[in-house]
Amino acid sequence: MSFSADQWAVILGGSSGFGLATAKRLGALGMSVCAVHRDRRAMLAKIEPEFEKIRAAGTRLITINTDALDAEKRSEVIDELASAMGGGRVRVLLHSVAFGNLKLLVAEAKARRSAAAELAGKLDLDEDKVQNAIDEVFAAGHAQALGLASPPEYSDKHFLDEEDFSRTIHAMGTSLLGWVQELFARGLFARDARVFGLTSEGNEVAWKGYAAVAAAKVSLESLARSIAVEFAPYGIRCNVIQAGITHTPAQDAIPGSAHMRAQALSRNPMGRLTTPEDVANVIGLLATDEAGWINGEVIRVDGGEHISGASS
Repeated sequence: MSFSADQWAVILGGSSGFGLATAKRLGALGMSVCAVHRDRRAMLAKIEPEFEKIRAAGTRLITINTDALDAEKRSEVIDELASAMGGGRVRVLLHSVAFGNLKLLVAEAKARRSAAAELAGKLDLDEDKVQNAIDEVFAAGHAQALGLASPPEYSDKHFLDEEDFSRTIHAMGTSLLGWVQELFARGLFARDARVFGLTSEGNEVAWKGYAAVAAAKVSLESLARSIAVEFAPYGIRCNVIQAGITHTPAQDAIPGSAHMRAQALSRNPMGRLTTPEDVANVIGLLATDEAGWINGEVIRVDGGEHISGASS
């Protein structure tokens, strides 16, 4: 399985997580890569070495640090891309933008007495010492301590409003459309192009603090189906990858992220979490000629996590 250097991958959110892993994978398979990212100067010292590794492996890589959500900036990126590609065309467009509001809808109700407190009482031990010990064990990676660990903390002053939803849905969902339409209008897509979005189990399951992002993911899935139908006559396929819980910088930003990982680890029949490389490998497969008949799908890449019942 290989591609040529005149086949390009445009990756929105290409400096970490799924985006960076996909840049590495498609680059290793021979594609040229345009990684669009938005990072502060302080982060670039950590990011640039990752980009240099991709270039050192022989991949043609251009990186553009700008706001992929701004229409004017998008046009500037596409201008630069068109110049760099020459006669090449975009084979893959990956939307991996992680920019959303992670707040509750309403203040949490008063918590009941915790299991750790009950345990401390039964053992006639100091409650704080027991809770701290459990939290240390949990933080060290022992998912079995999940039920006794301190619950996630959420703001009791700031809650999601309609504007939060609007910004998040655009950033993590509908902003894909502008990129597809402009690349198409400029004639930059290959005759057999693949567009990918990323979703999560939050499209069906309500996680605290995830409501706005969940709405964005559902919007993205709906948009992807429409792209799959309306752009199909022009050779453009569109699919969405539903990744399992993955430890990425974006996942770390979710309140209770460690609890989410512990729950996923306890459920996953493979006994581990999904990795960015797992997702990148599947995108590589779906970019091949042989996968050309897959269109308009939500494809789970989670090792069976989603379909697994209660852990033993």
